[in-house]
Amino acid sequence: MLGRLAFAAGVVVALVTPAYAAGIDSRAYTCAELHSLIATQRFVFISQATFGDFVVAGPYYCGGGEVFEVRSVATRDLPECPVNYCRAYTSSEQN
Repeated sequence: MLGRLAFAAGVVVALVTPAYAAGIDSRAYTCAELHSLIATQRFVFISQATFGDFVVAGPYYCGGGEVFEVRSVATRDLPECPVNYCRAYTSSEQN
């Protein structure tokens, strides 16, 4: 009985996990749609050859050893849509 319950829970999780968990192509969204998605999900992986990293809703999603900055990605309507990004500190930035 417990095994069936665990299996059922796994199926439910698999069915409700968003398709963009593995990454999205920002070019499929307008800039406004991308910002809305990021705000809703708090962080999103953009899987493009020119970017290939997480964008975040705000600086509070950056971890220790990371610095918050704004970068841009191409969207359906803009070649440079600004997005929030956390990058690792460089050795010259660390004290």
